Amino acid sequence: MTALLTVFMLAAVALVFSLSQEQDALAQARSEAEQAQARGDRFDAMLSSLGTGENARAEMVAEIRDTLAGQGIDVEVDPSSSVLRVPVDLLGFDSGSSDILPQHEANALIIGQVISDALLKDDRYMLLDTVFVEGHTDDVPMDGLFGGNWGLSTNRAIALWRLWQDGLPTDLGVLVGHSGERLFSVSGYADTRPVVTVQNSDSDRAPNRRIDIRFTEHRLSEDEISQVRDAPETSESQ
Repeated sequence: MTALLTVFMLAAVALVFSLSQEQDALAQARSEAEQAQARGDRFDAMLSSLGTGENARAEMVAEIRDTLAGQGIDVEVDPSSSVLRVPVDLLGFDSGSSDILPQHEANALIIGQVISDALLKDDRYMLLDTVFVEGHTDDVPMDGLFGGNWGLSTNRAIALWRLWQDGLPTDLGVLVGHSGERLFSVSGYADTRPVVTVQNSDSDRAPNRRIDIRFTEHRLSEDEISQVRDAPETSESQ
C-alpha cells in the first residue's frame, strides 16, 4: 500500500512539474509574441511617420511653386514632387557667367524667401534631411572657364546661396534637419543630369540650364531599423 502511495505521489509530482513547465513555456511564448507585436507597432509607427514626412514635403514643394506663381515667378516641380526647377533665365545668368545680374536679384531673393517661409512654417524643415541647391548646365562645353561646366554649375549654385545668405532675414545656414546635420547643401552637376537628354537645339538645351532645389525627407537607416528590431522591451509596471 505504501509503495502504491509512493508511486501515486511521484506521478502527481511529475504531472505538476510537467504542467509547470508547460505554463512556463506558454508564458515565454506569450511574452515573445507580445515583444514581437510591440516591435511591429514601433516599426509601423516609424513607417507612418515617414509617410507623413513624404506627404508634408510634397505639399510644401507644391505650396512653394504656387506661391511663386502668384508673384509672377514660374518654376517647375519634378514628377517626384521633391525638386523645384528654377530656369537660369529667372536669375539672369549670362552665358558662361555665374553672376546674378542686379535686375534679377529680386527674383532670386523672392524664391529664397518663399522657400524659407515654407520651411519654417510649423517647423517643417525638421522633417527633412537635406535641401540641396544644385547647379546644372546644358551640354555645350565651357572649356574656357576654370572647371568648365562643372565649375560653372557649382559657381551658379554658390552665387544663389550667397545671395540668400546676404539678403534674406533668416539665416538658412543654421537650420538643422532630421539627421542632425546642417539642412542646406550646395553642389554642381555640370551636364550630367539633363532633364532633356537629346540636345540638338537651344530649345532642347534650355531646360537643362537650371538651379534645382531638392528636398529630401528622412529615410530609415540600417541603424534605426536595427534599433527597433533589437530594442529591449520594458515592463509597464516597474
